[in-house]
Amino acid sequence: MTDNNTLFRGLLQKPYEPTFVPKSGGKLFYDLPDSYLTDQYRPLGATLQSRFGTNAEQRVPFPNVSVPDLSFADVVSRRGTFSVFNAAHRQASSNLIQLFLDQPTPVALSAMAAYVRDRINAPLFQYALAIALIHRDDTRDVEIPSFLELFPDRYVDPAVFPQLREEGNLVERGDRRAIDIPQNYTASDRVDEQRVAYWREDVGVSLHHWHWHLVYPSSGPDRVVRKDRRGELFYHMHQQTIARYNIERWANGLPRTISFAQLRDPIPEAYFPKIIRSSDGRAYSCRYPNQLMADVHRTEDQATVKIADMDVWIKRIFTAIDSGVVETPNGERVPLNNKNGIDLLGDMLEASTLSINFNHYGDYHQNGHVMLGYIHDPDNSYLEGVGVMGDLTTTMRDPLFYRWHQHIDDIFVRHKQRLPAYTASDLAFSGITVDSFDVQLNRPNTPKNILLTFWQRSQFDLGTGLDFVPEGNLFVTFTHIQHAPFSYRIQVTNGSGTTKRGTVRLFLGPKVNDRRQTLPFSDQRRHMVELDKFTVDLRPGANSLVRRSDQSNLTIPYERTFRNIAASSQPGTEVFQFCNCGWPNHMLLPRGNPEGLEYDFFVLISDYNQDRIEDFDENDTCNDAHMFCGLRDKRYPDARSMGYPFDRFTPSSVKTLQEFARPYGNMKSTPVTIRFTNTTIART
Repeated sequence: MTDNNTLFRGLLQKPYEPTFVPKSGGKLFYDLPDSYLTDQYRPLGATLQSRFGTNAEQRVPFPNVSVPDLSFADVVSRRGTFSVFNAAHRQASSNLIQLFLDQPTPVALSAMAAYVRDRINAPLFQYALAIALIHRDDTRDVEIPSFLELFPDRYVDPAVFPQLREEGNLVERGDRRAIDIPQNYTASDRVDEQRVAYWREDVGVSLHHWHWHLVYPSSGPDRVVRKDRRGELFYHMHQQTIARYNIERWANGLPRTISFAQLRDPIPEAYFPKIIRSSDGRAYSCRYPNQLMADVHRTEDQATVKIADMDVWIKRIFTAIDSGVVETPNGERVPLNNKNGIDLLGDMLEASTLSINFNHYGDYHQNGHVMLGYIHDPDNSYLEGVGVMGDLTTTMRDPLFYRWHQHIDDIFVRHKQRLPAYTASDLAFSGITVDSFDVQLNRPNTPKNILLTFWQRSQFDLGTGLDFVPEGNLFVTFTHIQHAPFSYRIQVTNGSGTTKRGTVRLFLGPKVNDRRQTLPFSDQRRHMVELDKFTVDLRPGANSLVRRSDQSNLTIPYERTFRNIAASSQPGTEVFQFCNCGWPNHMLLPRGNPEGLEYDFFVLISDYNQDRIEDFDENDTCNDAHMFCGLRDKRYPDARSMGYPFDRFTPSSVKTLQEFARPYGNMKSTPVTIRFTNTTIART
């Protein structure tokens, strides 16, 4: 019997290459009945079998299937632009996900997927099949390729593709050289925003965003959308991303990103993405300086959005926040000013299919992406496709993504500021005292509280994502930020006389802004980013805790961010797709600067009895990035509000982080310098 990974591996490779072309380096051939072939190739069925199938090491046969009605997928053409921000496209993806979930066995699913694959839009197919595989019990461990592996054109300077094809056609597999992608190719240094292009255009950041939305799709069958605290996690993940981005801006001498709350204001930031779509070979459209958002009326894309509707929706959302209640379709008033209110608001604002009243509160966040993604051609007069803001896989590359999500975060803050400040009983842990807290590089004799960042050059194989090119490896090298590995060292005294269980929460916060002015605590609090969270047993007396940075429950390692499924079949390299959701480890720390920039590192040990979730298994093999991604089929593994203890406003009398921590022995902060070295080190 063919294993599940083999069944689906080829179907997920080379998206626009017909299914009958051998996959997995020419080793895997899908033996398709003629009925599976599209009208273009059906007359050639016997010829295709003899031409492509004779040398394959493994043949996968398929039975005839009941032909499904795929008319719902016509909303986006085979080589058109699929966007989950587009409501019609989301509905098509929901229907396709349901079709895949309805198949009784993995074999039946693979057969249906093989029939569907060459008949519909490739990114739509990849999105729906990946979600179905993740959420089915019998396929949950199928290895899902990253979007970089499937559609490398969305993240790579297109200038490298002619060179890759030259290598592929003229040079034998083992002798092909790696083609270098320039670190900075979307704008010149004269553009201030380009100082943080390395952060926005980091491939790992976009892959994290894409995979998070596979695990937490905004629409689809209820079984794939309805997850514990999904709306709150939408808020928290994006809030932490915006905080990290602002910290990076300050390190580079740029002001914090300005909220795009006034929808009729000109947008000074231009963006010329310089990436292409393999679907049609056309470039993602650019945005010129000072463009204005306009009503979108693109009948061909079934995209119609009016600014006036956006105005109505945001006013209704503000009314709900300010009154502390939301209205259901039947007129019921549901309180918002409680611990669960942020979850209701997140689903309402995104808006997911879990929105408490979609028709009333609208589709504000996603339609914002639609309007900004079509800002260059809102009525399709010039037949231009969507810009990167309108595509989930590319949106984080654009400076405007962060302005839009700063606005979204400000809306959440409007709600959070109505909640009472945490009390002493919420924050204290009786008998527990943090005596000292330091960080140190994982090298002998290094000074405490000095961390290092630098550039790293890494390599990736794009061969499985390039259609109609020779088989074999096609390598590119790219440069990204990286930090030297380090450890947290915490000395804790348990004065209670009995063993106590606690949750260690580690944060980093900026001390100064871009002008090197000290941040008031009210600003710093919003930019405290969580680095790690883990549980400990504290014995009576002195306890020494050491935690490595690569153990973070926020991040996944480089090997999982940039996994290559075609190269992951060796023992010990297995990956599980849900677990590939997580913040990239190489982006754990801000860059700092060459002189050394000081940050506040902060530790809080909270009472596990107040944090505990009953069904959290710490030995779960898929829990290592649960801070952003939760746990598969389980409740979010922390009873506290996400962002605790910095998600709520504090009394005005608290001016500094040190004043915030002073009354509590279970908290401590320490200044840590992050020094950036402008050198590039190759990954070994």
